[in-house]
Amino acid sequence: MGGISEVTGLSAELPEEYVEEISGSVLLLQIIGASSACAMVFGGVVPFIPQYYEIKKTNNSDGFSLYVCLTLMVANILRILFWFGKRFEAPLLIQSVVMIVTMLVMVRLCVEVRRSHVILKVRDRTLSANEELVERKNMDLRYFWKWTDFQSYVDCTMLMAITGSLVTYMLIDVPIFVEILGFSALFSEALLGLPQLQRNYESKSTEGMSLTMVLMWTAGDIFKTLYFLIREAPFQFWLCGMLQVSVDIAILGQVHIYRHNVPVHHSSRSD
Repeated sequence: MGGISEVTGLSAELPEEYVEEISGSVLLLQIIGASSACAMVFGGVVPFIPQYYEIKKTNNSDGFSLYVCLTLMVANILRILFWFGKRFEAPLLIQSVVMIVTMLVMVRLCVEVRRSHVILKVRDRTLSANEELVERKNMDLRYFWKWTDFQSYVDCTMLMAITGSLVTYMLIDVPIFVEILGFSALFSEALLGLPQLQRNYESKSTEGMSLTMVLMWTAGDIFKTLYFLIREAPFQFWLCGMLQVSVDIAILGQVHIYRHNVPVHHSSRSD
């Protein structure tokens, strides 16, 4: 709006046709800027839409790693905390909130699908059992993020957010902590594809993984990295963006290498 006001102030000095042309250019730039901001907020969510419908259609979530959701939730919780120490653009902050909600939706779908495949009733694996709060199995790290109820994932997410908030509150005035926090947030997000990369490698197959999702990851990450560079975001953003693009390309390479393979095994257990 300020740009348009300045252009209006020049109307007495410039011919009318020039003023209209400059005003149109400023408006166009504002539209492009707003569109880019919207793309940043919702662009990270779009790649998960084809994967969501792939799971719904096949009623099978074996090809999708829940650790992708964990990685993104940790990364975006840390990014939100980083914002309190070093302010960056609002679209990036809003994107983090949207992504956390989206990952919880993905987790819920996967949990429901995997529970529907259970034939014999077995003891639930939860973050904390109501009747046996200190049950050894629930606290076993082998079962971390492999719970059989959605509420455990919600509780864990809240626990991570509260713990991170308390630590950040105590150390917010320590510059090195803020920088490490920002790097940790973006580095963990840059590694978001690694769980999927490892899963594909172990099964020697990409069946059940949405190729559209990975292609959208790649396109989105390239766009993000360029956006960070153009908008002069903190260096953590564009550095980790480049790493993220590299992981995406590696997964696309697996699609080509394993294109004739079938999974070594199928499992209905959460991982």
